[in-house]
Amino acid sequence: MKRIVAIGAVLLWSNLAFAQDRAITVASTTSTEQSGLFGHLLPLFEKATGVSVKVVAVGTGQALDIGRRGDADVVFVHDGVAEDKFMSEGQGVKRFDVMYNDFVIIGPRSDPARIAGGKDVTDALRKIAAARAPFISRGDKSGTHAAELRLWRDAGVDLGAGKDNWYREIGQGMGPALNMASSSNAYLLSDRGTWLSFKNRGELAILTEGDKRLFNQYGVMLVNPEKHPNVKVKDGQAFVDWLVSSKGQDAIAGYKVGGEQLFFPNASH
Repeated sequence: MKRIVAIGAVLLWSNLAFAQDRAITVASTTSTEQSGLFGHLLPLFEKATGVSVKVVAVGTGQALDIGRRGDADVVFVHDGVAEDKFMSEGQGVKRFDVMYNDFVIIGPRSDPARIAGGKDVTDALRKIAAARAPFISRGDKSGTHAAELRLWRDAGVDLGAGKDNWYREIGQGMGPALNMASSSNAYLLSDRGTWLSFKNRGELAILTEGDKRLFNQYGVMLVNPEKHPNVKVKDGQAFVDWLVSSKGQDAIAGYKVGGEQLFFPNASH
Protein backbone atom coordinates (compact mmCIF):
# COMPACT_ATOMS: atom_id res chain seq x y z
CA MET A 1 0.00 0.00 0.00
CA LYS A 2 2.82 2.40 0.89
CA ARG A 3 4.45 1.64 -2.44
CA ILE A 4 1.20 2.38 -4.31
CA VAL A 5 0.79 5.67 -2.45
CA ALA A 6 4.40 6.60 -3.22
CA ILE A 7 3.95 5.80 -6.92
CA GLY A 8 0.74 7.83 -6.95
CA ALA A 9 2.51 10.77 -5.34
CA VAL A 10 5.31 10.60 -7.93
CA LEU A 11 2.78 10.52 -10.79
CA LEU A 12 0.84 13.43 -9.29
CA TRP A 13 4.05 15.45 -8.88
CA SER A 14 5.07 14.63 -12.46
CA ASN A 15 1.68 15.74 -13.82
CA LEU A 16 1.80 18.95 -11.82
CA ALA A 17 5.34 19.66 -12.97
CA PHE A 18 4.31 19.07 -16.59
CA ALA A 19 1.27 21.31 -16.22
CA GLN A 20 3.38 24.05 -14.67
CA ASP A 21 5.94 23.68 -17.47
CA ARG A 22 3.26 24.27 -20.09
CA ALA A 23 3.42 27.98 -19.55
CA ILE A 24 4.99 30.63 -21.75
CA THR A 25 5.97 34.26 -21.29
CA VAL A 26 4.79 36.79 -23.85
CA ALA A 27 6.37 40.24 -23.89
CA SER A 28 3.80 42.59 -25.34
CA THR A 29 2.55 46.14 -25.40
CA THR A 30 0.49 47.97 -22.83
CA SER A 31 -2.21 48.49 -25.47
CA THR A 32 -2.94 44.77 -25.85
CA GLU A 33 -3.16 44.45 -22.07
CA GLN A 34 -4.93 47.69 -21.10
CA SER A 35 -7.45 47.44 -23.93
CA GLY A 36 -8.63 44.15 -22.42
CA LEU A 37 -7.70 42.13 -25.51
CA PHE A 38 -5.54 39.64 -23.63
CA GLY A 39 -8.26 39.17 -21.04
CA HIS A 40 -10.46 38.07 -23.92
CA LEU A 41 -7.95 35.99 -25.90
CA LEU A 42 -5.88 34.11 -23.35
CA PRO A 43 -8.65 32.02 -21.75
CA LEU A 44 -9.63 30.88 -25.26
CA PHE A 45 -6.06 29.95 -26.13
CA GLU A 46 -5.46 28.20 -22.81
CA LYS A 47 -8.67 26.19 -23.19
CA ALA A 48 -7.69 25.14 -26.71
CA THR A 49 -4.09 24.17 -25.95
CA GLY A 50 -3.60 23.70 -22.21
CA VAL A 51 -0.79 26.25 -22.33
CA SER A 52 -0.97 29.13 -19.87
CA VAL A 53 0.41 32.56 -20.75
CA LYS A 54 2.18 35.09 -18.55
CA VAL A 55 2.07 38.53 -20.15
CA VAL A 56 4.72 41.16 -19.49
CA ALA A 57 3.03 44.36 -20.71
CA VAL A 58 5.51 47.14 -21.43
CA GLY A 59 6.32 49.46 -24.30
CA THR A 60 7.33 47.81 -27.58
CA GLY A 61 10.99 48.82 -27.19
CA GLN A 62 11.15 47.22 -23.75
CA ALA A 63 9.25 44.14 -24.97
CA LEU A 64 11.77 43.60 -27.75
CA ASP A 65 14.65 44.04 -25.29
CA ILE A 66 13.07 41.39 -23.07
CA GLY A 67 13.09 39.11 -26.11
CA ARG A 68 16.73 39.99 -26.81
CA ARG A 69 17.64 38.86 -23.30
CA GLY A 70 15.77 35.60 -23.77
CA ASP A 71 13.38 36.43 -20.94
CA ALA A 72 10.31 35.83 -23.11
CA ASP A 73 9.25 33.08 -25.48
CA VAL A 74 7.18 35.30 -27.76
CA VAL A 75 7.03 39.04 -28.50
CA PHE A 76 3.76 40.62 -29.68
CA VAL A 77 4.31 44.29 -30.51
CA HIS A 78 3.53 47.19 -32.87
CA ASP A 79 6.50 49.05 -34.29
CA GLY A 80 7.42 47.80 -37.76
CA VAL A 81 10.82 49.51 -37.86
CA ALA A 82 11.86 48.10 -34.48
CA GLU A 83 10.47 44.67 -35.37
CA ASP A 84 12.48 44.58 -38.61
CA LYS A 85 15.63 45.43 -36.62
CA PHE A 86 14.83 42.64 -34.13
CA MET A 87 14.51 40.17 -37.00
CA SER A 88 17.66 41.41 -38.78
CA GLU A 89 19.60 40.75 -35.56
CA GLY A 90 18.44 37.13 -35.68
CA GLN A 91 16.44 37.56 -32.47
CA GLY A 92 13.18 36.24 -33.91
CA VAL A 93 12.36 33.11 -35.90
CA LYS A 94 9.72 34.62 -38.21
CA ARG A 95 7.44 37.64 -38.00
CA PHE A 96 3.71 37.41 -38.68
CA ASP A 97 1.14 40.16 -39.12
CA VAL A 98 -1.66 39.60 -36.61
CA MET A 99 -4.03 42.58 -36.53
CA TYR A 100 -4.29 46.33 -36.86
CA ASN A 101 -6.18 49.32 -35.57
CA ASP A 102 -5.25 52.99 -35.72
CA PHE A 103 -3.95 55.87 -33.69
CA VAL A 104 -6.04 58.92 -32.89
CA ILE A 105 -5.27 62.33 -31.45
CA ILE A 106 -7.19 62.86 -28.24
CA GLY A 107 -7.71 66.26 -26.72
CA PRO A 108 -10.02 68.41 -24.60
CA ARG A 109 -13.40 69.32 -26.08
CA SER A 110 -12.49 72.98 -25.61
CA ASP A 111 -9.75 72.30 -28.23
CA PRO A 112 -7.46 75.32 -27.76
CA ALA A 113 -5.38 74.28 -30.80
CA ARG A 114 -8.49 74.09 -33.02
CA ILE A 115 -7.72 70.69 -34.55
CA ALA A 116 -11.17 69.07 -34.26
CA GLY A 117 -12.56 67.49 -37.38
CA GLY A 118 -9.32 67.50 -39.35
CA LYS A 119 -7.79 64.35 -40.84
CA ASP A 120 -4.25 65.59 -41.50
CA VAL A 121 -2.32 64.49 -38.43
CA THR A 122 0.77 66.57 -39.20
CA ASP A 123 -1.36 69.70 -39.57
CA ALA A 124 -2.95 68.92 -36.19
CA LEU A 125 0.45 68.53 -34.53
CA ARG A 126 1.71 71.79 -36.01
CA LYS A 127 -1.36 73.57 -34.63
CA ILE A 128 -0.81 72.05 -31.17
CA ALA A 129 2.82 73.19 -31.20
CA ALA A 130 1.92 76.68 -32.44
CA ALA A 131 -0.69 77.04 -29.69
CA ARG A 132 1.77 75.62 -27.13
CA ALA A 133 -1.16 73.54 -25.94
CA PRO A 134 -0.37 70.89 -23.31
CA PHE A 135 0.63 67.57 -24.89
CA ILE A 136 1.32 64.34 -22.99
CA SER A 137 3.87 61.97 -24.53
CA ARG A 138 4.37 58.45 -23.25
CA GLY A 139 8.12 58.91 -23.60
CA ASP A 140 8.67 55.20 -22.97
CA LYS A 141 10.13 53.90 -26.26
CA SER A 142 6.86 52.11 -26.95
CA GLY A 143 5.37 51.56 -30.40
CA THR A 144 2.99 54.43 -29.74
CA HIS A 145 5.85 56.70 -28.64
CA ALA A 146 7.87 55.78 -31.75
CA ALA A 147 4.87 56.53 -33.96
CA GLU A 148 4.34 59.86 -32.20
CA LEU A 149 7.96 60.92 -32.73
CA ARG A 150 7.80 59.99 -36.42
CA LEU A 151 4.67 62.11 -36.81
CA TRP A 152 6.29 65.12 -35.10
CA ARG A 153 9.23 64.78 -37.51
CA ASP A 154 6.85 64.56 -40.47
CA ALA A 155 5.17 67.72 -39.18
CA GLY A 156 8.52 69.51 -39.05
CA VAL A 157 8.17 70.31 -35.34
CA ASP A 158 11.29 70.57 -33.19
CA LEU A 159 10.27 69.28 -29.78
CA GLY A 160 13.38 70.54 -28.05
CA ALA A 161 11.89 73.95 -27.36
CA GLY A 162 8.64 72.48 -26.08
CA LYS A 163 9.97 70.08 -23.49
CA ASP A 164 9.40 71.07 -19.86
CA ASN A 165 6.87 73.59 -21.12
CA TRP A 166 3.87 72.49 -23.17
CA TYR A 167 5.29 69.07 -24.17
CA ARG A 168 5.64 66.56 -21.32
CA GLU A 169 7.18 63.07 -21.49
CA ILE A 170 6.02 60.84 -18.64
CA GLY A 171 7.79 57.51 -19.30
CA GLN A 172 4.63 55.47 -18.69
CA GLY A 173 2.08 53.34 -20.53
CA MET A 174 -1.04 54.31 -22.42
CA GLY A 175 -3.43 54.10 -19.47
CA PRO A 176 -1.43 56.45 -17.22
CA ALA A 177 -0.89 58.81 -20.17
CA LEU A 178 -4.63 58.98 -20.78
CA ASN A 179 -5.28 59.57 -17.08
CA MET A 180 -2.77 62.40 -17.02
CA ALA A 181 -4.24 63.96 -20.16
CA SER A 182 -7.71 63.71 -18.65
CA SER A 183 -6.66 65.41 -15.42
CA SER A 184 -4.79 68.21 -17.21
CA ASN A 185 -6.96 68.64 -20.33
CA ALA A 186 -4.02 67.88 -22.59
CA TYR A 187 -3.63 66.41 -26.06
CA LEU A 188 -1.99 63.05 -26.75
CA LEU A 189 -1.65 60.29 -29.32
CA SER A 190 -3.45 57.08 -28.35
CA ASP A 191 -4.17 53.77 -29.98
CA ARG A 192 -7.89 53.50 -30.55
CA GLY A 193 -8.22 50.20 -28.69
CA THR A 194 -7.01 51.55 -25.36
CA TRP A 195 -9.06 54.72 -25.83
CA LEU A 196 -12.27 52.75 -26.37
CA SER A 197 -11.58 50.81 -23.16
CA PHE A 198 -10.67 53.92 -21.17
CA LYS A 199 -13.27 55.02 -18.61
CA ASN A 200 -11.81 58.16 -17.06
CA ARG A 201 -12.29 60.38 -20.10
CA GLY A 202 -13.27 63.62 -18.41
CA GLU A 203 -13.38 66.33 -21.11
CA LEU A 204 -11.34 64.29 -23.60
CA ALA A 205 -12.57 63.27 -27.05
CA ILE A 206 -11.16 62.07 -30.37
CA LEU A 207 -10.29 65.22 -32.33
CA THR A 208 -8.20 63.96 -35.27
CA GLU A 209 -8.54 60.59 -36.99
CA GLY A 210 -8.54 58.92 -40.37
CA ASP A 211 -5.08 59.84 -41.72
CA LYS A 212 -3.42 56.82 -43.35
CA ARG A 213 -0.27 57.68 -41.38
CA LEU A 214 -2.18 56.70 -38.22
CA PHE A 215 -2.35 53.03 -39.27
CA ASN A 216 -1.18 50.75 -36.43
CA GLN A 217 -0.01 47.24 -37.33
CA TYR A 218 0.74 44.51 -34.76
CA GLY A 219 3.14 41.62 -35.30
CA VAL A 220 4.15 38.48 -33.40
CA MET A 221 7.48 36.63 -33.31
CA LEU A 222 8.83 33.54 -31.59
CA VAL A 223 12.13 34.38 -29.88
CA ASN A 224 14.99 32.55 -31.59
CA PRO A 225 15.93 29.41 -29.59
CA GLU A 226 19.32 29.28 -31.35
CA LYS A 227 20.24 32.44 -29.42
CA HIS A 228 18.24 31.54 -26.32
CA PRO A 229 18.00 27.75 -25.72
CA ASN A 230 15.57 28.27 -22.83
CA VAL A 231 12.81 29.40 -25.22
CA LYS A 232 9.81 27.07 -25.07
CA VAL A 233 9.63 26.49 -28.78
CA LYS A 234 6.67 24.12 -29.02
CA ASP A 235 4.29 26.03 -26.78
CA GLY A 236 5.53 29.45 -27.91
CA GLN A 237 4.97 28.49 -31.53
CA ALA A 238 1.55 27.14 -30.58
CA PHE A 239 0.61 30.63 -29.38
CA VAL A 240 1.90 32.24 -32.59
CA ASP A 241 0.07 29.67 -34.73
CA TRP A 242 -3.17 30.14 -32.80
CA LEU A 243 -3.08 33.93 -33.15
CA VAL A 244 -2.80 33.74 -36.93
CA SER A 245 -5.22 30.80 -37.30
CA SER A 246 -8.84 31.28 -38.23
CA LYS A 247 -9.88 30.65 -34.62
CA GLY A 248 -7.44 33.21 -33.24
CA GLN A 249 -8.35 35.75 -35.90
CA ASP A 250 -12.06 35.25 -35.23
CA ALA A 251 -11.41 35.75 -31.51
CA ILE A 252 -9.61 39.03 -32.20
CA ALA A 253 -12.45 40.24 -34.43
CA GLY A 254 -14.96 39.24 -31.78
CA TYR A 255 -13.50 41.47 -29.08
CA LYS A 256 -15.66 44.57 -28.77
CA VAL A 257 -16.24 47.32 -26.21
CA GLY A 258 -19.57 49.12 -26.28
CA GLY A 259 -20.35 47.42 -29.57
CA GLU A 260 -17.16 48.74 -31.22
CA GLN A 261 -14.48 46.42 -32.57
CA LEU A 262 -11.05 47.33 -31.18
CA PHE A 263 -8.71 45.32 -33.41
CA PHE A 264 -9.00 44.01 -36.98
CA PRO A 265 -7.32 40.72 -37.83
CA ASN A 266 -5.15 40.66 -40.95
CA ALA A 267 -2.91 37.60 -40.73
CA SER A 268 -2.19 36.08 -44.14
CA HIS A 269 -2.99 32.38 -44.27
